[in-house]
Amino acid sequence: REDLWVREGKILNPEKLFFDEKGSADIQLDCKDSIIAPGFIDVQINGGFGVDFSLATDDFKSGIGLVSQKILSHGVTSFCPTLVTSPPSVYHQILPQISIRNGGAHGAGILGAHLEGPFISKEKKGAHPEHCLRTFEAGAFQDLLATYGSLDGVRIVTLAPEMKRSSEVIRELTKRGICVSLGHSVANLSQAEEAVQHGATFITHLFNAMLPFHHRDPGIVGLLTSDKIPAGRRVFYGMISDGIHTNPAALRIAHRAHPKGLVLVTDAIAGLGLAPGRHTLGQQVVEIDGLNTYIAGTKTLSGSVATMDTCVRHFQEATGCSVETALEAASLHPAQLLGIERKKGTLNYDSDADFLMLNDGLYVQATYIAGKEVWRQDALGM
Repeated sequence: REDLWVREGKILNPEKLFFDEKGSADIQLDCKDSIIAPGFIDVQINGGFGVDFSLATDDFKSGIGLVSQKILSHGVTSFCPTLVTSPPSVYHQILPQISIRNGGAHGAGILGAHLEGPFISKEKKGAHPEHCLRTFEAGAFQDLLATYGSLDGVRIVTLAPEMKRSSEVIRELTKRGICVSLGHSVANLSQAEEAVQHGATFITHLFNAMLPFHHRDPGIVGLLTSDKIPAGRRVFYGMISDGIHTNPAALRIAHRAHPKGLVLVTDAIAGLGLAPGRHTLGQQVVEIDGLNTYIAGTKTLSGSVATMDTCVRHFQEATGCSVETALEAASLHPAQLLGIERKKGTLNYDSDADFLMLNDGLYVQATYIAGKEVWRQDALGM
C-alpha cells in the first residue's frame, strides 16, 4: 500500500524527486505484499556458527566476517560483537581487530564492541569465569583502561554498579560516548538509580544474572518504574526473548511496565547455527541441548542459540503486542539506546536504507543494506 524510495543508500523523500527533479524510479521492485521493516540491530551477540568473539585466534577477522554474513538471513543489519569476561591479554589482542564498519553484501555492519565484564559481581557471574573477574579498588577508570588496553571501537560496557568507585567509572565512560549497562550484579535499587544518575542507560539481559525482584527492594528490575530517573532520560533494558531465559509472564511484566525501553538481544554464542554438543563461550566449555545452553556439567545458562527473528516472533507471541511494537524492539529501541536513531532503526527520510521484507508470520524474506539486497530467501533455496 506504500512506496519506499531509496537513493544512494538512503531512504529518499519522494517529493524532492517528483517536484524538484521531475524524476522517477530507475528500478521498481514488487514487494509482493511483504512487510517492510527497519533492519534489526543486535547489541549483544557473543558469536555464532563456530566463531567465539572472546577467543583470540589468528583468523579472528575472518570469524567476525563469517558471523556478520550469516546473521543477514536473520534480519540483522548491524550488531555489537560482545566479549564475555576474559583475561586482559585477550582484550588487548581482540579489541584492535574489531573495527567499526558499514554493512553490505559482505555482512552486517559493526557498531562497536560490547564488553560484558570483567567488572561484575562474583555472586551473579553466570557463565563468566570467576578467576578473570576484577574490581575498581585501586585505580578505578585507570584499571579499566589497563584491562581493556583501549576503548577505541567500544560501544557498550556492562558492569556491576554496586562496586566501589563504579560511579566515577560510569561518568568517565559516558563522557567518552560509551553506553554503560548494568548487569551481572547484586545491586539494590538505590545503587542502580545512582548509576543511572551518573549516566548508565541500559540493563544487560533483564532478570538474568541479577537479584530477583523483591517488593521491598526491587533491585535493578525496579529501574523500569523508578521515579528517580533524570528528566529526559530513558533507561533501556535487554531481553533474551527465546522462551528459555525468561518466562513469558516475566517478559509480559517487563513489557507492560516499560514498553519503550525494551531491546531484544540474542546473547547468541558460538553454538548458534550449529548442531547440539559442546562449544565454547570465552574461557568456558558450554553444552547445547535443544535451545538450552549450559556451562558443561552444570545447569547454569550461558548465552543462547536463538536468532534475532526468532526472538521477535516469540516476543510478539508472548506479549500479544502489535507487529510494529515487536519490530521496534529489535530496531528502533537499540538504535535509540546507541544514539543512532537518526541513521538506523527507522524508515524515516534520510536514514540508512537498511531494511527487511518479512511475511505476515514475521519470517525474513529478504535483507537490504544501504538499499542493496544482501540476502534473499529463495536465492539460497531455503
